[in-house]
Amino acid sequence: MSVQQRRKYDPDFKRNAVRLTEEPGRTVAGVAENLGISKDLLYRWRRERRYNNEIAFPGNGREALTSEQHKIKELEKQLKNAEMERDILKKAVAIFSRTPK
Repeated sequence: MSVQQRRKYDPDFKRNAVRLTEEPGRTVAGVAENLGISKDLLYRWRRERRYNNEIAFPGNGREALTSEQHKIKELEKQLKNAEMERDILKKAVAIFSRTPK
């Protein structure tokens, strides 16, 4: 029994493949056959490029984020850290402000 390993394609390869399908006189099936990939995969890449134009194909399971979305995620992470530090300081103040028995 042979296990087929999943092939990975870099973002440039995907962009170039999609670009080839947009040239006049070329078909998706023809480009897919020349590149040795399935036409369904090429259609999926075209769809992804259409919806996520400049941020399509981020690679390696990373989320496709615009610069604004990336900034929002970073700010949310900083806010979470600040809240955690605040909570720790509140607990420390409560502990040190107790009167000894």
